[in-house]
Amino acid sequence: MRLDAIWYSASMKTSVNDPCISDVTDPAIISERTLVVKVLRSAVQMLGCVVGRNTEVVLHDLTNPQNSILAIANGHVSGRQTGSSVLAGPQNDRGFSAVMQEIQDVSNDEPSVVGGYETLTRSGKKLRSATVVYRDAQGHPFASLCVNSDVSGIEAAQACLAQLLATGTQPESQSSEPPDMEYLMTEIIQGAMQHSGTKNGAMNKKAKLEAVRQMQDRGIFIVKGGVEKAAKALGVTRYTIYNYLEEIRQSQNVAKSQTSSRKK
Repeated sequence: MRLDAIWYSASMKTSVNDPCISDVTDPAIISERTLVVKVLRSAVQMLGCVVGRNTEVVLHDLTNPQNSILAIANGHVSGRQTGSSVLAGPQNDRGFSAVMQEIQDVSNDEPSVVGGYETLTRSGKKLRSATVVYRDAQGHPFASLCVNSDVSGIEAAQACLAQLLATGTQPESQSSEPPDMEYLMTEIIQGAMQHSGTKNGAMNKKAKLEAVRQMQDRGIFIVKGGVEKAAKALGVTRYTIYNYLEEIRQSQNVAKSQTSSRKK
């Protein structure tokens, strides 16, 4: 089954009452995932009471990308809230890229840690981020815990020092509504095409491959309609998008193999 089909199938079944278990039926795995999610929810709440207001803590349900955020502390940092889509996350998110690259690797059940990388919010604020991807006993990723600290340096030193002190309460959510899925997908597609190096009318296969790679890194292919919208924008069929994704996957595997060989 293709990667986007796995995520799409999961996203159509998940409900608020059964996070992270929409893609499994094994009672033991369901019990394991449910317990881990319960613990992580508590961790988000606890961390939100002690970290500064400039640090966001987010728990994602990886089986429900369209409404992935299960719990969030200090959501004002990125402008997200519970129920927001994974597409609304920071740009250049290496943690999310790691999920996309490793989701088919079920060789172990150890958490994958990606730390110390920079991301950008939709408003351009620079964040320092880290992500842990949690796997079940069968090696399948099902949840991730992310930390994003605002290090933009725009605020005055006094305000920054004040943010380091825990307030014991959560800041009020922003009143503005989060961007909808249609807007997010359009933004991702347009951004990828602009950064691929050529204009739409003159895009060769190399440019289209690069655009698809950037779209994949932003997660557009794990939500319903993403493949179709990307295909229409690039002037190709959905099957061509699948072929591009497979070509990108093979290229990444070759790069990993070469890296491992050099280390030996």
